[in-house]
Amino acid sequence: MNRLGGSGVEVSALSFGAAAIANLYTEVGEEQAHEAVEAAWQRGIRYFDTAPHYGLGLSERRLGAALRDHPREEYTLSTKVGRRLEPADGTGDDLANGFAVPATHRRVWDFGADGVRRTLEASLERLGLDRVDVVYLHDPDEHAEAAFREGYPALEKLRAEGVVGAIGAGMNQSAMLTRFVRDTDVDVVLCAGRYTLLDQSALTDLLPAALERGTSVVIGGAFNSGLLANPEPGARYNYTAAPSDLVERALRLKSVADRHGTTLRAVALAFCAAHPAVASVLVGARSAHEVRDCAHQFAAEVPGAVWQDLRAEGLLPADAPVPGEASREEPS
Repeated sequence: MNRLGGSGVEVSALSFGAAAIANLYTEVGEEQAHEAVEAAWQRGIRYFDTAPHYGLGLSERRLGAALRDHPREEYTLSTKVGRRLEPADGTGDDLANGFAVPATHRRVWDFGADGVRRTLEASLERLGLDRVDVVYLHDPDEHAEAAFREGYPALEKLRAEGVVGAIGAGMNQSAMLTRFVRDTDVDVVLCAGRYTLLDQSALTDLLPAALERGTSVVIGGAFNSGLLANPEPGARYNYTAAPSDLVERALRLKSVADRHGTTLRAVALAFCAAHPAVASVLVGARSAHEVRDCAHQFAAEVPGAVWQDLRAEGLLPADAPVPGEASREEPS
């Protein structure tokens, strides 16, 4: 287990992202969702992440139900604030936002202090819990002023009151997360898709800042929405169809992995985990099979020659830490 920043909250090195069990892109049955969470538990995963945005609350309801039989003190759970759910007429679906669920609610951007508390209270009700361990400001890209002026201080107050153990922000970009690290006292940031085998943009700003400040980083989107899990035409990258040049690059990465008897999935996960600022790698899964595969790939030892060849072929920056080169110790 790895501690998040200066907080007392600990997370497993591999974590479970619960967006997929909320009917991300396609429907997932209740039993399949439950089995996915249970498979994560059986494989030693003890950090689970969710959000109201995922399936209009379905992710929180399903995750809370699946964890109900497990001791609360044995796992860490995070959710997010910034999108408040309000009842809607329920006609149509939510596929425009990526989820195959009825449009029973609508999302309202709200990073105000009152909105943060109301959103968290609603999340606790859906989860069936009296507390969560970590709360993130969720995608404040277009709402920076409100997030820094109101949302962050509201989270800081919740942490001071002992309502939550750790606070942070979660985004699909590194620039504003770097600002959170440098200008606030967040314990952790969740960076999705910006530190992978295909995109190392967080290596130039966020990760050095996190090391300097002692802030933990959770890396999401290790497979960049699927392209690094199964590189082929039609695969997703950043939630949409992958451009042909990135498919070609992913296939070159896979060729190196194949040549050394490992998998691209194992290489992708190992790369994310190797940076010393990274406390956990967050992987979304919609079935027990996917969870077990991720756990197996995460535990696999990637031959050192893989990293040498990736660098030699210009597929990996020379300054990107790889297993065996980066210490897991906290920076001094």
